[in-house]
Amino acid sequence: MRSPPEEPPIDVTSPRPATAPRPLSRRSRARAGRGIALAGLVLLAVMVGTWVPGLVGTAAAALLPWSGAALALVAVLALFLARRVLLLLLVPALVWALAMFPSLPGVGASPPTDAAALTIVSQNVRAHSGGAAASAGELAALGADVIAMAELDADSLTVAREALASEYPHAAAVGTVGIWSRFPIDDVQPLALGLDWKRALRAQVQTPSGTVAVYVMHAASVRPGEQQGRDAMLAGIAEAAASDPAEAIIVVGDFNAASADPALGAIRSELTWVRPTDGTLGLSWPAAVPLVRIDHVFVRGLDVERSTTQRAGSSDHLATVTTVSIPSATP
Repeated sequence: MRSPPEEPPIDVTSPRPATAPRPLSRRSRARAGRGIALAGLVLLAVMVGTWVPGLVGTAAAALLPWSGAALALVAVLALFLARRVLLLLLVPALVWALAMFPSLPGVGASPPTDAAALTIVSQNVRAHSGGAAASAGELAALGADVIAMAELDADSLTVAREALASEYPHAAAVGTVGIWSRFPIDDVQPLALGLDWKRALRAQVQTPSGTVAVYVMHAASVRPGEQQGRDAMLAGIAEAAASDPAEAIIVVGDFNAASADPALGAIRSELTWVRPTDGTLGLSWPAAVPLVRIDHVFVRGLDVERSTTQRAGSSDHLATVTTVSIPSATP
């Protein structure tokens, strides 16, 4: 008689509990704390750099909005890895807030009942891109009363004139900048602003509600070791605005300077920097993924109703779109 087959043994061993992650050792936490503190100091140096004239200030101003995001990430790491370092991060946080405050979004003013609105758009259309005609058409479609363009070459100037001739019969161009208006313009003045050739202009726009002096700016580019031309132009536009007798002034264009760049300090002291009213920082370049605001609007004697940025054409710059109120008393 055969014996029954043996059954396999049953494993009654209880499963091992999952191993909990080991907490960081004191040495690891200390190392993490030192790394986080060092990151905070580097970010602090970037933020303080926005008050240093020259290349340092220019580079720091371009990085300023993103240094705040980096600081927030560092603070989150400190919360989990080295909480004691959080107190040290309060210093760069305060400095960032002070440096960034003048460039934060604003709120548009309600238009007075006795004031007329003027919408001005401005864009660097990128020379030799072949997109000036598309930019002109799309800028006009925004309902602009005045269109300003920068970085115009001979071909783009020609096609822009053809595209805007019917709706904007009043126009002027100097060097790489041009202005088109629904209203008559006069007293067009080429401006060199410290350079050997002209990259800016001043024109008087005769609106039904009064005269507005409009400056169109195309600042020189900035490269490592080469920013004297740009700085000279920014200082020159500030001097021109300071001596301008017009009661209503608007300055638009490509300044090749981030919002917090110390090189903009002179014109900020003479005119009001127009804050974006759409809740953003108004970043305008590069158009595909805007990282920095180098296209600006400044005003004097005008109330800003709204200001935003808009894609137009194939340029690597977004256009600025600004509506201002012209007081009825403007002569």
